[in-house]
Amino acid sequence: MDHQHLLLEEEQAAVTQEGGGGGGGSSKKLALIPLVFLIFFEVSGGPYGEESAVGAAGPLWAILGFLAFPFIWSIPEALITAELATAFPGNGGFVIWADQAFGPFWGSLMGWWKFFTGVFNLASYPVLCIDYVKLVVPALSSGVPRYVAILVSTLWLSFLNYTGLVIVGYTAVTLGVVSLSPFLIMTLVSIPKIEPSRWISLGQKGVRNNWNLFFNTLFWNLNFWDSASTLAGEVEQPQRTYPKALLSAGLLTCLGYLVPLLAATGAMPLDQEAWTDGYFADVAEMIAGKWLKYWMEIGACLSIVGLYEAQLSSCAYQFLGMADLGFVPVRLGARSKWFDTPWVGILVSTLIALAGAYMDFADIISSVNFLYSLGMLLEFASFLWLRRKMPEVKRPFKVPMGLYGCLIMCLIPSVFLVYVMAIATMTVYSMSAILTFIGIAWYFLMKLCKLKTWLQFNNAALLQDNHD
Repeated sequence: MDHQHLLLEEEQAAVTQEGGGGGGGSSKKLALIPLVFLIFFEVSGGPYGEESAVGAAGPLWAILGFLAFPFIWSIPEALITAELATAFPGNGGFVIWADQAFGPFWGSLMGWWKFFTGVFNLASYPVLCIDYVKLVVPALSSGVPRYVAILVSTLWLSFLNYTGLVIVGYTAVTLGVVSLSPFLIMTLVSIPKIEPSRWISLGQKGVRNNWNLFFNTLFWNLNFWDSASTLAGEVEQPQRTYPKALLSAGLLTCLGYLVPLLAATGAMPLDQEAWTDGYFADVAEMIAGKWLKYWMEIGACLSIVGLYEAQLSSCAYQFLGMADLGFVPVRLGARSKWFDTPWVGILVSTLIALAGAYMDFADIISSVNFLYSLGMLLEFASFLWLRRKMPEVKRPFKVPMGLYGCLIMCLIPSVFLVYVMAIATMTVYSMSAILTFIGIAWYFLMKLCKLKTWLQFNNAALLQDNHD
């Protein structure tokens, strides 16, 4: 136990020192409102993409799903994040939690599972952005112009992230307000047209429900609450800020899904097969005119920018945290002298995202989703084990349950994760095994590098290895 406390103190001291590097200080720490919108973009980014839930199961099931699923999945994940991010407030988030609970092997594996998930999700955002822009500029539909547009947009978005987390945070606030505003207008204009009886429709006759699509839509619109925990070392008073930010982001996310869904399904006759990604823009046109459709499409592009920035920040600071913990060489945790940002983490994440953007990565995305599920199971286990193993650690926010209550809280989402993994294809199993093997091989390679002193690592990591 003394060893664990020693490690934790060294890691937090390192975080404090890093936060003050490059001219940093409290003025460069992330405040509450920017953190709220970064969490919002980590999880949601707005109602864009929730349309498939209506197409898969009809209005009633979609409304009930976005009402109930936050209690099944989002709230437990957010509560765990609030407790552990305030108890262990360093860059790396869930990597630190797994390391403290089960040791460096599991901390490293958690890091690679979540890192692969983040960077390959990151790859999809510039592609989606170009898919919207090509509606206005058809030349970007294919060929060299499309490849160049993806390259330029990815590099530009990454450079914005490089300029500083505070800039990214306030950019997220602006993007959030602008991307949500057309939904607010659509809701207000639709009020006189709403017929509540449309909300209880179970779908059109002859249209078969697609429950896999329905649950996947709910799952991927309401997860990743723990991603912002990797920024804890950059947050102003994280012990106070994180619980408030998670609560605020949770309310914003749930209302952001439910209110437009109620407005659109209540104001429009049901055409279930039309409810696919992007259908909200068509609904906006039917309710208010083309001007609102264009505004919503612009909002979709801006939302994608916010998603990219939030995801890249999470990946880059997770990578920095992995360097603090000794899972990657200390030089890979280098910060920019100008902006104090983890430029190596940003660069590595960008290069992998660029490679993914030019591949047919449907199976890769499915595989990293599988790895995300593995990571969440390990995260739940870490939370429970730390409650038992380190009850004396100060928890500025504590889930108001005992150990057995927390066990029950984690059990329901764990069953869902196991279900998601059980229905995966053999291709997904194979690619997940390959990516997991890479993570395991990296851990033992770094262990050898420490033993032979081939590379320089954080001092706390050496203590960790001696204990292991």
